[in-house]
Amino acid sequence: MTPEQKIIELGIELPEAANPIGSYVNAVRTGNLLHISGGLPILGDEKYLGQVPHECDVETAQKAARLALITRLAVIKAELGSLDQVARIVSVSGFVNAAAGFTDHPAVLNGASDLLVEVFGEAGKHSRAAVGCSSLPLGVSVEVSLVVEIKS
Repeated sequence: MTPEQKIIELGIELPEAANPIGSYVNAVRTGNLLHISGGLPILGDEKYLGQVPHECDVETAQKAARLALITRLAVIKAELGSLDQVARIVSVSGFVNAAAGFTDHPAVLNGASDLLVEVFGEAGKHSRAAVGCSSLPLGVSVEVSLVVEIKS
């Protein structure tokens, strides 16, 4: 099953890629790598705000990471025309709006990582950094960026 077919099977409707809200671009292609800027867990009225775990529990933060990734998949599709052009997910960087003493950042980022494996199979397995921050843009709970290898 192709990634595009898998997205449909999972019942995910990719949004239009949102325009950046700062002085940057959504993606930069260099050679066969596509570097995707950080995405936030905001889509229409759905948004995930607050510090983990006090204002946003781990399970909700996992949903935030998944939504942030969905917005990044929309960027990939906009850049390449199809998710089927992805050869491999190389790396994911995830940032968690974490309260002092919170140490379960990897569990939060599994919300994004698990979806990548669901969509891309073995090619979705990736290296990853899961980092805690004292705040994130717009007060969101999670931000996710990634590097993708493009098929030749």
